[in-house]
Amino acid sequence: MSYENQEIHLIGLNGENMGVISYAEAKELALDKKCDLIKVSDKAIPPIFKLGDFGKIKYMEEKKKRKEQLKQRQDVEKTIRINFNEGIHDLMVKSKRVMEFLEDGRRVRIEMRLAGREKAHADLSREKFKQFMDLITLPYKFFKSVSFMPGGCEATIMLDKKI
Repeated sequence: MSYENQEIHLIGLNGENMGVISYAEAKELALDKKCDLIKVSDKAIPPIFKLGDFGKIKYMEEKKKRKEQLKQRQDVEKTIRINFNEGIHDLMVKSKRVMEFLEDGRRVRIEMRLAGREKAHADLSREKFKQFMDLITLPYKFFKSVSFMPGGCEATIMLDKKI
């Protein structure tokens, strides 16, 4: 939409109200002050424009968008899967990975799936799961408590910030 023959409401560089002026005058003013004429709202009557650096405003919007995307990424739950026959060293490596995720502020879902004959040894699988949970040295709280099922066990933990 062209604003050439229209009156607009103009906001100055420091946020001051410059009143209603013609679009051509606003464009000249922007050239004199070596800045951009930026449309704020065209739904208002008269449309609202402001003087400023378009690159700076665009940068600030992108920065805000990146921050929101980072927050969304951190809300994603990470999953660590441990096995029934896994050795202590492998469990230690995975527990370090869990602690890294917890330090990043993420929730961690820990799963142990049992297959075939492993299902007959539910008591041993519970011990292995508790042994793994004891390897996590950071203070954590359960987001979803440990649930034991015939096919394995799982729990979701998050960092306990109170401690």
